[in-house]
Amino acid sequence: MRSITLVHICSIFASGLLFTGCLNTEGALEIKGKVVDEYTKIQIPGRDIIVQGLVKNDNEFILVDAGQFSTDGSGCFTYTLRKVRDAHYYNFCLVGDSDYSFMTKKLGLLELEQNAKYLYFSLSKLADFRIKIDRKSKTPFCDTLYLSWESAGVDFTVLYPYKIDNYGIPDNFIGLTSYSGLEWIGGNTNSKVKTKVFADKMTKIHWELVRNKKRKEINDTITCKRDLTNIVNFTY
Repeated sequence: MRSITLVHICSIFASGLLFTGCLNTEGALEIKGKVVDEYTKIQIPGRDIIVQGLVKNDNEFILVDAGQFSTDGSGCFTYTLRKVRDAHYYNFCLVGDSDYSFMTKKLGLLELEQNAKYLYFSLSKLADFRIKIDRKSKTPFCDTLYLSWESAGVDFTVLYPYKIDNYGIPDNFIGLTSYSGLEWIGGNTNSKVKTKVFADKMTKIHWELVRNKKRKEINDTITCKRDLTNIVNFTY
């Protein structure tokens, strides 16, 4: 009984090696699929997709260009992918814009070949987001206000570019600091921050106010609606 079990294990191991060895990392592979809205499942036309092969070199992967294509008017794609020699994994990088966030999905070569005609990618919709800062207090003048936010766990510094309409604060008083957020120094901080965050997902906003050497933290949350301008007001 013991010998049969050992033979069976060795057979499985050998089969695994043989199957792995059958994966050809050269040649071409015809792929088909679609890109959809994560929430509505509506297919997204004209979406650019960049493919990169991951080739292992020592203890790191080197990214090698494997092609680029776009979805058609119905949100579908058909493409002949040029395989990258020795690449057992591929990155499918879906380009973001003002409507949808970028996304990268890593697929193994075996998974890619098994699902070559049925690839499916979903993208997260972005929504307009505004933060209004209104300072009512007249004293003390030298407050320091910090602001940061994250949407669905993604930090604002990498999610989407932001624009600040600031009234009365010189440019050299505002910017990214070691706090990893935006900073206003002084009394005239009436401002508007314009950006985008994930629609239909929770966005967390974090303020810190330093006054008279005392620090106060204020947190807020909002689930931004798609196709609307979502506004959060901060008055202090």
